[in-house]
Amino acid sequence: MPLFHVSGFVLFLISASIPRHVQGFAFVTTSSSKTTPGLRPASSPSFFALEMAKVGIFYSTSTGNTETVAGYISEAIGGGVDIIDIGDAKEEEITSCDSLIVGAPTWHTGADTERSGTAWDEWLYKTLPNLDDVNGNKKVAIFGVGDQQSYCDNFCDAAGELYDLFSAKGCKIYGMTSQEGYDHVASKAVVGDKFCGLMCDEDNQYDLSQERAKKWVEQLKSEGFM
Repeated sequence: MPLFHVSGFVLFLISASIPRHVQGFAFVTTSSSKTTPGLRPASSPSFFALEMAKVGIFYSTSTGNTETVAGYISEAIGGGVDIIDIGDAKEEEITSCDSLIVGAPTWHTGADTERSGTAWDEWLYKTLPNLDDVNGNKKVAIFGVGDQQSYCDNFCDAAGELYDLFSAKGCKIYGMTSQEGYDHVASKAVVGDKFCGLMCDEDNQYDLSQERAKKWVEQLKSEGFM
């Protein structure tokens, strides 16, 4: 929660009331005549910013559905979050984030690897292993998009591949969700008895996706992801 310290008083403001270009920062100013450790004497007011966790959304898509869900997630966060196709992502755009939200569709149903049919298939096996900064210090949340009716035995399998490979890098995975309310037979995105993240079906349950994204973001915040 942003904090303002003005003339010896502390004022807390809800981030939603702060313009987007300053959200994610805590600002401290002082006009006291005393010198505060770590601050310049306030003959002229001192000002500095403490940056909060940086979140990025990385996806790839075949039909546009995964991009749509990425937009729902960004909207639920409150905007101001970069949404980048993983095929276009620069290394520093990924490594500079404290928390990564990653999402993929499933195209190659039944495949053991390279299940998405998108740029993820190459990135996960050629780029991710070489990113030393993507490790146990990175928080990762996963979303998947699939079709429960046409591919009920392989619903959102590519999300499970994201889970496996980011977990193998030591990343901590956030945002596991219940399978309740879905109509699938099997999924490689299931870990234990839960999905490894947010799963959406833009073919059969498109009317539920936006609300699911909103609840998922609330869950991520409660888990300390952002």
